[in-house]
Amino acid sequence: MKYVFGPVPSRRLGNSLGIDPIPSKICNYGCVYCQLGSTIKKTNKRENFFPPDEILDEIKNALKRYSKRIDFITILASGEPLLYSNIGYIIKEIKKLTNIPTCLITNGALLADERVQDEILDFDVVMPTLDAGNEKIFLKINRPYHEIKFEKMIQGFISFRKKYSGQIWMEVMLIKGVNDTLDELNQIREKLFLIKPDRVYINIPIRPPTESWVQIPSKDAIKKANKLLGAYKDISNPESGDFNLFTKNFEDELLAIISRHPLNLEQIMETFSNLSEEEIIKNLNELENMGKIKKILYQGKIFWQFNP
Repeated sequence: MKYVFGPVPSRRLGNSLGIDPIPSKICNYGCVYCQLGSTIKKTNKRENFFPPDEILDEIKNALKRYSKRIDFITILASGEPLLYSNIGYIIKEIKKLTNIPTCLITNGALLADERVQDEILDFDVVMPTLDAGNEKIFLKINRPYHEIKFEKMIQGFISFRKKYSGQIWMEVMLIKGVNDTLDELNQIREKLFLIKPDRVYINIPIRPPTESWVQIPSKDAIKKANKLLGAYKDISNPESGDFNLFTKNFEDELLAIISRHPLNLEQIMETFSNLSEEEIIKNLNELENMGKIKKILYQGKIFWQFNP
């Protein structure tokens, strides 16, 4: 599978079938906390990167195999999914195939464009990101494409909320010493009050971030954010559950997952439970020597990442 992966366990969505319509690390942000590494091509130009019918064929195959084990069909990307110009066509076709709820995970920057808003109205859930309450912190954390302006983005969120009847679940990534202070949290709160999301999820960088200076906030700071922002759900622990496989080919399946979702050794062993620990470590070392993956020690755990 080139575009579809999983189902994978999600802390918010249950078993999620992932759809990735963007080439690796093409994005309009360069977030300091991104678990997939630095943005390779920063752009705000929408393109038809892949034939939509190829993506839909893979979705159909996955639904035939896993439909009873899928809680959500999620369009996300190893970049920004709204850069895919055929996303509106894809979601309309998915709705013809199944009644399984759909979710879009996006940084939300392109919601300032009303045409983009109209394309994604068929999603059941849209999950945008808001990591800052002002331009300065927005630039420091998200490092957007130069044409993206903070206040215009906020107005895009507000106008989208008014026309969209589905659920908006806003995500906020907290970074120690950057946006976890009382002042910064209050500014985020003010923006959330204007946007009126249905839920707010507070994230912390539990996987290796792009920039090594990014740190997890203190427990007190997280509690403070919970009190100020509300709707807090603790997602500071790794997902639990099985990562479903399409084939028994270790290399193909591992790369398909970690190119979008870095895994620690424990998760890899659970996913490939048909192999012994020795076989898994041997395969990982071989892929590392070939330059296809890399391992990073973070928060006392070894994570394996895709090496583009």
